[in-house]
Amino acid sequence: MFRKTALPLVIFLALTGLLWLMLSQMNAGEYHPRDIPGNQIGRPAPDFTLPGLLDQTQQVSPANYLGQTWLLNVWGTWCPECWREHAYLIRLAERGIPIVGLNWRDNPADALRMLQQLGNPFIQVAFDPHSQAVIEWGVYGAPETFLIDADGIIRARHKGALNPTLWQQQFASHFPHQ
Repeated sequence: MFRKTALPLVIFLALTGLLWLMLSQMNAGEYHPRDIPGNQIGRPAPDFTLPGLLDQTQQVSPANYLGQTWLLNVWGTWCPECWREHAYLIRLAERGIPIVGLNWRDNPADALRMLQQLGNPFIQVAFDPHSQAVIEWGVYGAPETFLIDADGIIRARHKGALNPTLWQQQFASHFPHQ
């Protein structure tokens, strides 16, 4: 009888201990639940060639941006955080930060309408309705932003909406002239 009742108690205590450890690491700044393992940081940006959202005869590819530092922003109109982030992307674009959009699994009419309503911060927008590119980039949610240097190497990655604090912490040092 004791063994049958002890097992759930042991499992409960183990899970409580793990939760306590995770919360103490979060409090100490050592664990961030939104952090994504940086297995792509320091590696060449995966290549893709996709049609443009704004002009489907235009091809969008990371190879077009070799020689400059730029951002790739994965977004979709179905993503509430993408709507919230959009005004900050406009501010970055106004400061001269090159941002390439990767519109993911979206209705093109909805995406074009969003850009018309809120403004277009992107120098180009690739259209990826079937997740061809996002799989190679390791994206599993939107918004997600990558910083790619002039040599085509991924230098930073953020899952979630960009904001001024995150910009300063993770991206701004790569754009010293801005």
